Amino acid sequence: MGSTPQKYTVLHIGDDIKYNPDLYKAFSQKFDIIQPTLEERQRENFIQALKEKRWGSFHAVFRPFWNSGGEMGRWDQELVPHLPPTCKIFASAGAGYDWADIPTLSAHGITYCNGARASSEAVADMAIWHILSVFRNLIWSAEAAKSGSVSQWQEAHKHQQDTAYNPRGRKLGIIGLGNIGYTIAEKAWRGFGMKVLYHDIVKKSEELESAVQGTFYPDLDAMLAESDCVILATPFFGETLITADRLHKFKRGSRFVNIARGSLVDEDALVAALKEGWIFAAGLDVHANEPHVHPEFTKMRNVTLTCHNAGGAWDTASGFESLAMENIEAFLVEGKALTPVNAHLLEKK
Repeated sequence: MGSTPQKYTVLHIGDDIKYNPDLYKAFSQKFDIIQPTLEERQRENFIQALKEKRWGSFHAVFRPFWNSGGEMGRWDQELVPHLPPTCKIFASAGAGYDWADIPTLSAHGITYCNGARASSEAVADMAIWHILSVFRNLIWSAEAAKSGSVSQWQEAHKHQQDTAYNPRGRKLGIIGLGNIGYTIAEKAWRGFGMKVLYHDIVKKSEELESAVQGTFYPDLDAMLAESDCVILATPFFGETLITADRLHKFKRGSRFVNIARGSLVDEDALVAALKEGWIFAAGLDVHANEPHVHPEFTKMRNVTLTCHNAGGAWDTASGFESLAMENIEAFLVEGKALTPVNAHLLEKK
């Protein structure tokens, strides 16, 4: 008689499934699911439970929502070593992963999978909206109309055009050409005829570059100097990328859009660059001190602001759930995750 195949155990952190009940039912039949309570997910309690091996030797961590399941805080050197050695994959909702210490997870042989692929369409659409806004200075017109003020309406109607430019033919510099960055490039190139420049740690294949007529810049500052608009689409790796010094590497009078993480930007320096006119306009979906917005940005009619809603679509939330489950199943059953972000680090082990 053959041996019974191993049934893996998955630690489900966060709220109950909302969008894919049938998929979760099938998932639950394939794997043993353990779902810690809200109290157990508080950091001190969570670490203590891991030390006590309260949930046994589970094999995967499943976080289907970006706004729950993070109660234990950062997965860092204080927490990760207490995971059982059997745990080899963490599949999570969300495109960013600043709360997950990727080097530490990698050092313990844990594959981390995010949900960027599920949010690419929604985030790219929001990015395009911000790009259009900073080129056409749409926020001035929109806020003047919504104010109900006749004088504000008349002022915007008469003068806004002097600050508005078409994006066609302009150079869009993308920092980070992953799933989201590439989808932005496709929309900007095909929809608006923008010229795509990009900087990343990995150069895209000739086929992918050709599809968006993209030009790779191994040197970030060289790309900034050429771009009419720069969009930040890279994860947070622990340090500020857009500093006061780097802002002055931008082409004078260019535009800046951030749909990545607010902590990547020195906001005081951006305020100064906008007031100086070095940066013509900015579109910010993310902020350094969320939910607080830098007060100076709220006073500027050349700054478009949204509430970290770039990925906020029903399709994204549903996709986060399903992709996290699919990543775990692919890894545990077939041996290869679908969207690992640290495969290059694990290969070095």
